[in-house]
Amino acid sequence: MGCKRFLPKPISRRQMLLNSANGFGALAFQALAYGETAKSLNQGETHFPAKAKNVIFLYMDGGPSQVDTFDPKPLLAKHNGENPNKLLKVQPTQFNNVGNILQSPWKFNQHGQSGIWISELFPWISKVADDLAIVRSAVSNFSEHTSANYFMHTGSGLQGRPSWGAWTSYGLGSLNKNLPGFIVLNGGLIPPGGLDNFNSGFLPSAYQGSVFKYGSNPVANIDPKENQPGMQNAKLDLVRKLDSLSQSSRHNEIEAAIANQETAFLMQTSIPELMSIEGESKATRDLYGLSSSYGPTKIFGTQCLVARRLVERGARFLEITCPNVGHDRWDQHSNLKDGHEKNCLAVDQPIFALITDLKARGLLDSTLILWAGEFGRTPFAQGTNGRDHNPFGFSVWMAGAGIKGGVTYGSTDEFGYHVVDGKVEIHDLHATMLHLLGIDHTRLTFRFGGRDMRLTDVHGEVIKPILA
Repeated sequence: MGCKRFLPKPISRRQMLLNSANGFGALAFQALAYGETAKSLNQGETHFPAKAKNVIFLYMDGGPSQVDTFDPKPLLAKHNGENPNKLLKVQPTQFNNVGNILQSPWKFNQHGQSGIWISELFPWISKVADDLAIVRSAVSNFSEHTSANYFMHTGSGLQGRPSWGAWTSYGLGSLNKNLPGFIVLNGGLIPPGGLDNFNSGFLPSAYQGSVFKYGSNPVANIDPKENQPGMQNAKLDLVRKLDSLSQSSRHNEIEAAIANQETAFLMQTSIPELMSIEGESKATRDLYGLSSSYGPTKIFGTQCLVARRLVERGARFLEITCPNVGHDRWDQHSNLKDGHEKNCLAVDQPIFALITDLKARGLLDSTLILWAGEFGRTPFAQGTNGRDHNPFGFSVWMAGAGIKGGVTYGSTDEFGYHVVDGKVEIHDLHATMLHLLGIDHTRLTFRFGGRDMRLTDVHGEVIKPILA
């Protein structure tokens, strides 16, 4: 007589998934056929009604000079060529090569009904001055590129923390299951610190940034030549078998890897069409500068146009990096005039086009745009014709969802060196971005290392004066 308490041995979740693998393929194709989005699956609830659905971060890698772009300082012209140590207290700089006071080579003019002062470096962006909220009082904790890049992206100057795009994706998910929640449109220059600027850190790796390159094959893992279903399915079968061999101690890592593979599989059909801009009208392509004789304008313009297409399709967080203009990014330790003019020529018209196009399509009201570098530059020369790093006061701007256009906030001293009013820390930028997405930054946490971690650590205040 057998034991009546006998129970069949349960199979593991991994075994169940392996045995059911063939059915998942059919479900994936069914989802593709009907173009389902991930709203009911991945989109998190917000803490309060959101103003923004999407974020576009225009990253001016290297540190644009605030006194040459959005923070005019007439006193620099008056004291041009004088020793700065006689006029102000000079802090140690990155290279400690302090020259004389250097006036801006460019004129500033008032623009729009708001009369915001903007440098002649930006003839296109000046046309949308009434859409901008310019913060002239940003500060950073770091004066060296790598740490400052990490700080801007992750809220920490140390390597290994999650990027704010990863935090956004973790908190809200993606609006489109065929796309990652965090996408980087690489114009050609990865910021110092490398891909860790876009990392997921201690968050599951499914939230890390997906880097799309400029050109015909934007995603390295998606080869358009591999169009044989048998070959693709064979690879997927191999991945499933390898997953089944993993130990349970690596459960979270494997789950993230499976999520990444599934997203990549869905992207096979969506990315080629998305990156193909031939269907856009000539007027639209010309608007973004794609007919420009200057190559970097074409590159950045293409990335901005792709960003608009991504926003239309529900991409959550986008970052656009700068193209190579033959200088070391915006990092003009010498040849300030030539370097800043080339960088502005590359990004000015495409950014104007992005704002104008989003507005015309009714998307600017739900899309937050942020323009920023990792720090600013000194009001005196490095050598004779450059500027060194300055984390003590620099300019950034926001536009779009929930932002009060045509305003300036905060100020630096009369030389544009230190913040004297309305100091805005990087944590405050992060807190404001999350606030506009409907998230209380103090409540977006992840348990790691024995405590609840967050993007803003124990800091961060929403910049309320620039909110509509």
